[in-house]
Amino acid sequence: MKILVISDSHGRNGRMELVIEQESPLDLIIHLGDLEGGEDLLEAIAPCPVEMVCGNNDFFSLYPREKIIDVGGVRVFMCHGHNYGVSAGTQRLAQAALQHQCSVAMFGHTHCPVVEEEQGITVVNPGSISYPRQANRKPSYIIMNVEPGKKPEFTVYYMTGSPGNSMGWG
Repeated sequence: MKILVISDSHGRNGRMELVIEQESPLDLIIHLGDLEGGEDLLEAIAPCPVEMVCGNNDFFSLYPREKIIDVGGVRVFMCHGHNYGVSAGTQRLAQAALQHQCSVAMFGHTHCPVVEEEQGITVVNPGSISYPRQANRKPSYIIMNVEPGKKPEFTVYYMTGSPGNSMGWG
């Protein structure tokens, strides 16, 4: 299975649309919050099922703050992260994933991509597709690959350019 993991689009949907087009075909899209009104657009353009949670800027969203999903036999805890203090570390998030018998915890909020192990949990943040904060300041997303009987693989991709221009990956 090929899963696109994105977060923190903040209503700026050009890059989100481009990544979906470039990475298709996809089996699933996961958005980890702060869509700021882009929920309907994402569902309309998605070529596959979409799983979403709301973020701290999704004031009127009807989506849950956290969610547990099964992705090809992998139990995933999804949240935006602000309720778990992720800006100060991922320990509380990993603990919540453990309590829910999940092997993967996905979050957004910090706008910085992360793939790390914490308390035996794979902790994943795709960074921000619109407002990156890491050193290279490039919008980012993650492709999660799941094969039966294998540990999932996570690859961070960085975008260059702007939505109106030709965009590449670095």
